[in-house]
Amino acid sequence: MIAQNVAFWIFAGVIAVGAIRVVTTRNLVHAVLFLIAVLLGTAAEFFLLGGEFVGWVQVLIYVGAIAVLFIFGIIVTRAPMTPGEYDNDQRLAAVLAALLLFGVLTLMLVDAFGDKEIKLADDLLAVGRTGTVGDSIFRTFVVPFEVVSMLLLAALVGAVAIARRD
Repeated sequence: MIAQNVAFWIFAGVIAVGAIRVVTTRNLVHAVLFLIAVLLGTAAEFFLLGGEFVGWVQVLIYVGAIAVLFIFGIIVTRAPMTPGEYDNDQRLAAVLAALLLFGVLTLMLVDAFGDKEIKLADDLLAVGRTGTVGDSIFRTFVVPFEVVSMLLLAALVGAVAIARRD
């Protein structure tokens, strides 16, 4: 259990540093690479918590598809690859809003759980397993799953058509 806690905090640190670097770096490609580090760290957290399906979805969809889409968007829009001046004068407001959000979330979690030890029941752990989620998607929700896949395919075709108009 101690090793799991240590790994959790290591991944949490990677996620926090990566997230800060995403919004502070001046190079767009570096920002996408830091975003990939954040997404991989989040997937590792899901693996640690026993949600391997959500972890693999995180890796395949967010790291494998969304990050590639961001890089594709940078290339298609011919964004400058050199560091630029993307700063504005709202840093203080952003820091205050982030601290306020952090404080509110911390107070809510402390109020809700306090000193309670949270234990997951075996049947609750089974809900996040790959087999359970696969049964749910491909038996119970097969029609909505296919509708969403067709909608995403139409969006992809539309994005390619818009990108190729130049």
